[in-house]
Amino acid sequence: MSLGRDIDPWGTNPGDAIDAALEAIETALHELLSTDPAYWRTSQKKDLLERLEKLQAQQAALKLRVLAVAGDIAEETGAKDASAWMRAELLVDKGPARSQLKLATRVANYDLVAAGLAEGVVSLDKSRVITQALDKIKTDPVTSGEDLALAEQLLVDYARTLTANQLRIAGKRILVEIDPVRFEDAEAKALLAEEERAQQRTALRVWDNHDGTVGFEGVLPVSMGMRFKRLVEAYAQPRKQQLATKGSPLPPWERLMGQGFTRLLETFDPAALPRHGGDATTVNVVISLDELRKDLGVATLGYDETNGTTITAAEARRMACNATIIPWVLGGDGEVLDAGRASRFFQPIQRKALRLQQKCCQAEGCDMPPEWCDAHHLDPWAAGGKTDLKDGALLCPHHHRLAHAPAYVHERLPDGTIRFTRRR
Repeated sequence: MSLGRDIDPWGTNPGDAIDAALEAIETALHELLSTDPAYWRTSQKKDLLERLEKLQAQQAALKLRVLAVAGDIAEETGAKDASAWMRAELLVDKGPARSQLKLATRVANYDLVAAGLAEGVVSLDKSRVITQALDKIKTDPVTSGEDLALAEQLLVDYARTLTANQLRIAGKRILVEIDPVRFEDAEAKALLAEEERAQQRTALRVWDNHDGTVGFEGVLPVSMGMRFKRLVEAYAQPRKQQLATKGSPLPPWERLMGQGFTRLLETFDPAALPRHGGDATTVNVVISLDELRKDLGVATLGYDETNGTTITAAEARRMACNATIIPWVLGGDGEVLDAGRASRFFQPIQRKALRLQQKCCQAEGCDMPPEWCDAHHLDPWAAGGKTDLKDGALLCPHHHRLAHAPAYVHERLPDGTIRFTRRR
């Protein structure tokens, strides 16, 4: 049934009422947007946000109702479906447009979900979660129509008090809640099948961006994925707290997580890692003696450029302080002058001693705690420095990079702290 101006099934023209209602909404929004919320009372801001949340759900209900019966739009315009028309006329990308059309069809099949949207108690995200759960129940051969109706009622009720993510979790166990005797075994089997599929989908891809960074993406089973997330957060969170206490603006959380991930990699115990390529899992760095001594020299991370990548000599020197590497120092004609020296990084007992002595990062004005610091050779490794406590200093990752950066010089002050100065 169309509500267009040229069709009048009731002897009146409902199109006029639709236009009037839309104009009233547009006028009200324009009036609200013309005011500055900075001057609103706190109670007004809270009230607006609460009511907008409900209005957004009702707006979504109206839009989905229209999309569910929008086949005539495609027919009139020659589009494949309403989503194609949305792409052409509303400039909505194909994926989101099809997603909205699919959701409209789903919601049209569940009266309670549609009513919850219209009432404003079921948001668009929650309606998607609920209908996905109900569609899965509908295809389950063990369930009945009564089970489906009870599940819909419970999930719509839960939508009043749960977030969309909490609702998704509840949706997975809703059948067990309805009838534990019948569905507990089925849930266990479904969970086992999900875990087996997750193992099959586990993947990791790593690539060189050729700009000094390496990119990667992957998929992990949820148990390992959450473990990975917690491990990275454990290394990222202290940095966030340190910056917050100093009143400095926080870097993006994604950067903190990336830095936490690099710290996690740097703290792996090489003795606990599996053997790889016929030897203990290590990183080989190949560099000539001349390049090693240069501020702006280069080294090869790996055995050769074909199977590795290029890094600066400064980065190679930084890694030599505490990373699990085997440096290969070459003289003329590729003669190996120094092979091994993996023992050049500070041993655990030495790091404990440094922590007791130095308490925090030794850079002037920095108080990064010792557990998040690297042990740095004050007498450079490239110059034959020894791994002695008197020549060791704790530096946070930021200052450790500065210590090996050609653009900076550093000196040890009488009180033991280290002052960094940009080269002129």
